[in-house]
Amino acid sequence: MKIYTRTGDQGKTRIIGHDVLYKSDKRVQSYGMVDELNSFVGLTIADLSDKTKVFAEELLEVQQLLFDCGSDLAKSPNQTKRKFVFTADNKATEWLENRIDFYTEKLPKVQKFILPGGCKTAADLHVDRTVTRRTERSIVDLMQDEPINQEVLKFINRLSDYFFTLSRYANVLEEVEEVSYRNSRIIFR
Repeated sequence: MKIYTRTGDQGKTRIIGHDVLYKSDKRVQSYGMVDELNSFVGLTIADLSDKTKVFAEELLEVQQLLFDCGSDLAKSPNQTKRKFVFTADNKATEWLENRIDFYTEKLPKVQKFILPGGCKTAADLHVDRTVTRRTERSIVDLMQDEPINQEVLKFINRLSDYFFTLSRYANVLEEVEEVSYRNSRIIFR
């Protein structure tokens, strides 16, 4: 099998359902953002330290779920034979919420905005968080024009909260103190 199709030579790509779209199409942009996010998560896994490697299995699961999200976003709205991979039945969003709650119980209370950073793993996870938010904005942009799998949007929305919480816990594991934004008032009570 050849890896190249030459379809891209004209600035186009084929999505699931055989529709051919320009690579600038909102649908292509949205699943492309999911792919970019998945690559950043892979980089985070590669950068895990001895103390934060406890996140490896969980982050690999996130990568698997992101592939499912991308697959559903790459599906033509005209494609009716192929069902969505990502459904409420897979309980991925619920799993993320449980993980967020698990880590939150282990964290010091936060009252002010926190600067992204800390240890290497925390900094990587903050990048994951912001790329997730950008991905979410792209999916919402698509959703305003075409139908999408709403379960994907819910998962992506929750995923940024997961990365935020995990970044904070990475700093706890590495014994690195978080830095509050100096001009922040007390936001969280």
